[in-house]
Amino acid sequence: MKTSRYSEPQILSILRQAEGGVPVADLCREHGMSDASFYKWRAKYGGMDASMVSQMKAIEDENRRLKKMFAELSMQNELLKEALEKK
Repeated sequence: MKTSRYSEPQILSILRQAEGGVPVADLCREHGMSDASFYKWRAKYGGMDASMVSQMKAIEDENRRLKKMFAELSMQNELLKEALEKK
């Protein structure tokens, strides 16, 4: 997956500038990004501060770990069921 050209603090500062009244078109031109990127960031990070972003990342990491654990356990469960059916 491609990493963003902008770090999360940079994204938050751009969003704060937009909340401060700077037109979106000017921000996009100044930072060299598309309108779609701005609106995607606003949907994801709108109203957040730096601590909330770090919490969101921690929750996403935990969710990823739990999904992996669930997939492994469900695979083991299926294998055990198949082994019991064959006996």
